[in-house]
Amino acid sequence: MPGFRQLESRLVSALRERIRSGELTERGTARLTGLSQPHIHNVLKGKRSLSADAADTILLAVHLDTVDLFRSSELVAGLGRRSAS
Repeated sequence: MPGFRQLESRLVSALRERIRSGELTERGTARLTGLSQPHIHNVLKGKRSLSADAADTILLAVHLDTVDLFRSSELVAGLGRRSAS
């Protein structure tokens, strides 16, 4: 299963894609989350990382769930491990 940093990377990729598509902007994301626009910019550029609290705030603001950051194969493998124990 992926760790926090890998999930953070996937969250940042999802944000980049939404910004690229025009669904979100850096400024709009900052307003939704209460984080500064420069911080959002630096996270998107890979110059800063997110705290767990900031990641949670972003997930809520952009209507994503932690589960959305997992690949289906990871979810299936995780469920398989749970049912085996």
